[in-house]
This record gives sequence, C-alpha cells and structure tokens, in this order.
Amino acid sequence: MTTAIRTNVDTDHQAALRNAWQTERAKARRARDQGDTDTEWRHLERAHILSQPIARLHVSTHLAMLAAAVRRRDVREIVGQVGRLFVAGPGTLTGRYPVGNTGGADVSAFRPMPIPDDLRPLLNAEDAR
Repeated sequence: MTTAIRTNVDTDHQAALRNAWQTERAKARRARDQGDTDTEWRHLERAHILSQPIARLHVSTHLAMLAAAVRRRDVREIVGQVGRLFVAGPGTLTGRYPVGNTGGADVSAFRPMPIPDDLRPLLNAEDAR
C-alpha cells in the first residue's frame, strides 16, 4: 500500500481551499440540476482533491459522492463511498491520504494521483505527486 504522507495545510491556505472547494461543489450542483451526471462527477472529484487536507470537507465530499452514486443507482460506487467515509476523516486528521486521489471507487483509495495543474497552487503541493 503506497500512501503519500501529507501534513494538514496551515490556516493561510484553508480559506483558499474552502473557497475553491465551494466553487467545485456549486458547479457539481449546477450540473446535477441540469441532469449532467458526468460533469457533476468531475466537479465532485475536483472537490475531493481540494478537500483532502480538511477533514470536515473531505467527509462532506464523500457524502456528496455517495448521494450522487445513489441517484445513479451505481452499487459499486455506493459500496466504495461507504468504505471511504470510514477512512476519510481519520486519514486527513493523521495526514495520511493519497494526495491527488479523485475519491471514486474506480481508483484505489490508497493511490496517490497527479494533482491538476490549476489546483496545485491551492494545495501548496509543488512537491506532492
């Protein structure tokens, strides 16, 4: 199991992370309201990447992903999100989470992934990959 170790972000970055996370969640809601489940999911994945350093946001994002999976009746994703709900908070609080992971059941919950270029500065993650 390869898990990147990342300490929690300092308070200087939290406001920017929260704002970007809220933007992604709002875009996901707009896409959901328009019936565009693929775009909704892409924004939830981006919200997940942003949420990993902040436990409350991380858990909230997995709840939103679970709700999206339920609406789609995607059993594999529902099971994956339920499992992730148990590890999201503790992973963030201990600083052990796979940096850049998009949070869906289609990838290992322990696999670090490249961070999209536009999100890297928000995560202060120029060295995290």
